[in-house]
Amino acid sequence: MPPKRNKGTARRARGIFADTGGWYALVDESDPDHTRAKDWFKRNRLPLITTDYILDEALTLIRTSLGHGKAVKFGEKLLASRLAQLISVIKEDKERAWAIFQGYDDKVLSFTDCTSFAVMERLGIDTAFTVDHDFEALGYIKVPS
Repeated sequence: MPPKRNKGTARRARGIFADTGGWYALVDESDPDHTRAKDWFKRNRLPLITTDYILDEALTLIRTSLGHGKAVKFGEKLLASRLAQLISVIKEDKERAWAIFQGYDDKVLSFTDCTSFAVMERLGIDTAFTVDHDFEALGYIKVPS
């Protein structure tokens, strides 16, 4: 089942969801999206919101691609709330994520992606700091564009 997009009178959260791809592009100086991610991050004035699932995925990716030290440094900054507000994926998010996951046999979505969509839906967030085009494919705004 596709994510429910809040439209019209729905209250919008003032914030941007931060996805693994955005974090990774920000950390990896050799990533093709690094400069755009870094420039966008410096200009952004809205709060960033990320989840425990994204923290897990980002730390693992950074650890396996860039080494333990970079992963620890990133984790310390994020856990100290210097980068974003870290929220937990709740039971209702997991249930909604499962429905989203089941509803898309035409896209290769990870379950973590689906938890992100569920959290964004719950919080009324329509924009994601990401390099993942799946967010756009499901109707979200992707930054940097």
